[in-house]
Amino acid sequence: MSPESKGAAASKSYSSRIEGFRDLDPEERLEKVGSIAGLDETSRAALRGAGALPLHLANGMIENVIGRFDLPLAVATNFTINGRDYLIPMAVEEPSIVAGASYMARIARSCGGFETSSSLPIMRAQVQVLSVSDPFGARARILASKAEILAAANAKDKVLISLGGGCRDIEVHVFEQTGVGPMVVLHLLVDVRDAMGANTVNSMAETVAPMIEKITGGVVRLRILSNLADLRLARASVRLTPDALKTNEFSGERMASGIVEACALAVVDPYRAATHNKGIMNGIDPLIVATGNDWRAVEAGAHAWACRSGSYSSLTRWELDAEGRLVGSLEMPMPVGLVGGATKTHPAARAALALLNVGSASELGEIAVALGLAQNLAALRALATEGIQRGHMALHARNIAILAGATGEEIEKVAKELAASREVTVDRAKAALAQIRGSA
Repeated sequence: MSPESKGAAASKSYSSRIEGFRDLDPEERLEKVGSIAGLDETSRAALRGAGALPLHLANGMIENVIGRFDLPLAVATNFTINGRDYLIPMAVEEPSIVAGASYMARIARSCGGFETSSSLPIMRAQVQVLSVSDPFGARARILASKAEILAAANAKDKVLISLGGGCRDIEVHVFEQTGVGPMVVLHLLVDVRDAMGANTVNSMAETVAPMIEKITGGVVRLRILSNLADLRLARASVRLTPDALKTNEFSGERMASGIVEACALAVVDPYRAATHNKGIMNGIDPLIVATGNDWRAVEAGAHAWACRSGSYSSLTRWELDAEGRLVGSLEMPMPVGLVGGATKTHPAARAALALLNVGSASELGEIAVALGLAQNLAALRALATEGIQRGHMALHARNIAILAGATGEEIEKVAKELAASREVTVDRAKAALAQIRGSA
């Protein structure tokens, strides 16, 4: 098997370019994407949201359930990734995210879209050993027992082994000085295939713990996965011509240089990097949530990865190539799965995966990083030109219209008035609403 895998294309294909999609009402949008993706009525009903998560299912998922909490579920359009189109489900409450990603994907598709790749789905389990008098000697003994440790770990999950996964290797780290004395930490490196892998690696760590105590003469404490999945990486890149970036106000060259300059600050300054990376996760998290994956694990790994040089920095890089094209790239841990957890128990998560029609967890991770790169491009493009507020507040106007009391068709009318006036406030919305109702 190759040390790296490319996201495999699934059986169905469709175009993610839908003219006039934003002008449709929600039911018409669902009908459109359902028809394009070939979704059955069960999947459509789950995406519609009404009764998507029955209370008895919610009660079985977590503790002390009292109800359910809804988020808007949207679809990002225009995405071409590795030559294939995707309609991407996103569950998120913040305006401008879906619109920004979709618009950047539209620009990118004119230049060939996004290219992605990923490493094998290797997760780490950690086994902490304390009270070891000879930590380096213990490390040597553990490494000498590698075959027995791997055999014990793999005996725990025969299903995973049958699917081509399993514990592949071990690492042993020694910390000579800690707050509780010398410490030896064993890492199990496990190929978890299409699972996120937490339950699998935790079980393997607990299985080998007694063996490690005998080998080292120490005491095992923690036996748990690491959310810094630095061996399970997904990568995305995009290459945009100046012609694709130009606007009525700015040349493509000016747009490209502004984006590179904006990213440069995030590379060197953690204060900017925190906001910059939050924008990347604005794209990634909604897909992770919509597909029932653990967005906290993805966030934890992303921010730890951003610190790997010793200081917190940008997850993305934006550069100009020799021909003046804007080149963006993103590489980060992506511990996502298609099996287990809410991806199987939540009907809307299953429907979201049916809409995506992904063939593997690696493919899902690659879509996520392409989405994050698109969202980052949208934010930097705005920051490098008119500023973030103009576009964001125009989209936020709908929320303000609702706060002012607008309903039905009034919401869009008030939002348009706010956007035109560039005064997106509740007071201005109330005045606009009063005028609309007076005219009616």
